[in-house]
Amino acid sequence: MKNAPVELEFDSENKELTFKNLLKRYINFWPWFLVSFILCLSLAFLYLRYANVIYYSFAKIKITDETKELNVSADALSMLGSNSKINIDNETEVLKSFRILSQVVNELNLDVLYFKKGHLKNNRSSEPAFSIIKDISEDSLKRPVLFNIHIDTDEIEVTNDDDFKRHISFSNLDSALVGLPFRIKLSSGLNYEDFENTTYRVELHSKKETVLSLARDLQVARTSKDSDIIELALKGQNPELSEAILNTVIAKFNQDGILDRQQISRRTIDFIDERFLYLSTELDSIEGGKQDFKQENNLSYIEADAEVSLDRKSETENNVANLETQISLSALLKRSVINQGAFELLPVDVGLENSGLNNIVSRYNDLVLQRNKLKENVGEQHPSLMTISAQLDNAKVNVIKTLDIYDTQLRTSLKQLNLEQSRVNSVFARLPEKEKKLRSIERQQSIKENLFLLLLQKREEAAINLAVTEPSIKVVDYGLTNSIPVSPNKIILLGVSGLLGLFLPFAFLYVRFAIDSKIRNRQDIKYVLPNIPFLVEIPHFKVEKLFNGINDRSPLAESYRILATNINYLLPREKNISSNVIYVTSAVSGEGKSLLSYNLSVAYASVNKKVLLVGADLRNPELHNYLGMNINSVGLTDYLLDAKMNWKDYIHSGVQKTTNHHVLLSGSIPPNAPQLLSSDAFADFITDAKKVFDIIIVDTAPIIPVTDTLLISNFADVTLFVTRAGFTEKEILQEAVELNRNGKLKNMAFVLNDVKFDLRKNYNYNYSGTSKN
Repeated sequence: MKNAPVELEFDSENKELTFKNLLKRYINFWPWFLVSFILCLSLAFLYLRYANVIYYSFAKIKITDETKELNVSADALSMLGSNSKINIDNETEVLKSFRILSQVVNELNLDVLYFKKGHLKNNRSSEPAFSIIKDISEDSLKRPVLFNIHIDTDEIEVTNDDDFKRHISFSNLDSALVGLPFRIKLSSGLNYEDFENTTYRVELHSKKETVLSLARDLQVARTSKDSDIIELALKGQNPELSEAILNTVIAKFNQDGILDRQQISRRTIDFIDERFLYLSTELDSIEGGKQDFKQENNLSYIEADAEVSLDRKSETENNVANLETQISLSALLKRSVINQGAFELLPVDVGLENSGLNNIVSRYNDLVLQRNKLKENVGEQHPSLMTISAQLDNAKVNVIKTLDIYDTQLRTSLKQLNLEQSRVNSVFARLPEKEKKLRSIERQQSIKENLFLLLLQKREEAAINLAVTEPSIKVVDYGLTNSIPVSPNKIILLGVSGLLGLFLPFAFLYVRFAIDSKIRNRQDIKYVLPNIPFLVEIPHFKVEKLFNGINDRSPLAESYRILATNINYLLPREKNISSNVIYVTSAVSGEGKSLLSYNLSVAYASVNKKVLLVGADLRNPELHNYLGMNINSVGLTDYLLDAKMNWKDYIHSGVQKTTNHHVLLSGSIPPNAPQLLSSDAFADFITDAKKVFDIIIVDTAPIIPVTDTLLISNFADVTLFVTRAGFTEKEILQEAVELNRNGKLKNMAFVLNDVKFDLRKNYNYNYSGTSKN
């Protein structure tokens, strides 16, 4: 019967591999983690040292509303109001348009790239010691043309990748560059000694590809969903160049909007100037006729008949004059529309008191401007251009029709006012006919003067708008660059590198552990067999493998004494049992069971136990080697072949001839080992030996290749199943599970042999505390 504390002794640890044990398994390889961590961080620092640094540059603008532009006419401002809304998406497309960006490329000479050459990397330069002027057609630049320009004390060396080389002195630049696709212009005001032995790499790109590349790189977007502020952004190696590009884009976009507004003002001024010549001629004719009429009729001053009648008459005449003015303006505008060339701008706000008509004219002008811009980039047969042209034709017809309708309305109103005027004039029936004619002449004069003054006012307004044209944008922020680069990100790169440095050895070890089919430590056994006792890990010794006498105090001796102590907890404790039988077996040969049997027997003998070491591995005996005896020395086989003999006659003295250690070798190798072991003679031997010895240690055969051990397993009090670190396959443990489940090996416990670890660090842990496991 087993002692009760035994079960508690060996079930104290979790059945599963705990996080602590797993962590300790990896910590044993801490130098790997340290080297990998340092190596990855070193590579990261090396990359940061030589990688191209990319900065984020940005600028912010606000598009101003054209409808709120400064305008002297209060009526026009009231009419336009704040109904016009800015389409930010349209403005964004204009900002990134080929037309605007091509102006930026031309101004900053962006189709020529300068790189200052370093030892391991080239840095983009915005202010080299010279400038390159391309002298090559754009069509021939199918791909970039590369040159190296080296500045020396008084000359420049031009080379390329095709072994081309030319030395040119500073004083001979203009004539010596014949045959090259560019001209070099030295920057003024520089001390060229500062650039001595400096090499630049120059790349010549086509302007079209440069503009398209800039359009791809330029980011334009609202700062927020409901905001009218647009942010322009660029990423590049040179912050100064990126900021210059952003500022130039803003300037060109603003200038483009201003030119659009000024173009409308100029067209209005030209139209009014044309009308002035016509009105001046008419006014001169009217004033001459009035003068002749007064001279012929001797008239100098006309008095009113009555104050009330005069007021009514004046009011009616004013209304008639106003309507006639509108009719004249309408007729003038209609003639201008009919007589103007195809797709020309119409005069805006010439004094017509019809907001709908003015809006139609404004929309017509917008289409003309849009067509003119599109025409700069496309041909006459482009679908978009033809669509806008058709829209303009329809709009022009719409303007004429609207003018006709408006003229009809004015004339109807004028007809009604004329009837009213006839009634008023009846009051003046007694006035002389001459007075009527004079009033008619003065009325015509007044109409022409009012029209002249109105056009003069509009001309002044257009001139003021042209002179003080409001910018099309408000600059919120000119080009700025974040001091922290966006690439490479030091914090992220170093963090990822550090984690990678820890992950790589972990992944390698994880795969190594996952595919490792060998038993390495006690956890590999206890994880599979948590209910079977594990006694001890026997360390690996490079030199000493055997007990050096009964009084040996070496680590090897202590490890086996600890094993003996742990075995004692498994031995039966009944009072009537004076001797115990310990079987030592293994799965296959080579796992060190015979060596362990020998050392364990000496360990018991060293603590004053009378021990008999029996060699029961009849097929492949090993014990004679540890005793320095011949393999054919008499032993167990000889006794089993002749059971009438006394087994004590086959006993040999053990280590140092001590009275506590005796050995029964296996003897000669028999042809029928299973038959001998299953005989009654072996049972009688065990029974008799237990009366003489305190401990009987039996070195049995491996259980997988032969069945010898299983035939005699019922005589064992404890069966030690020996495994060897780095040698025993883990799948063998499943065989041990079956043997334990079926009870074929009695009171089985595991021993792990030949474990490699640092004795200086782990000795106390593995041996002093092993007995508690």
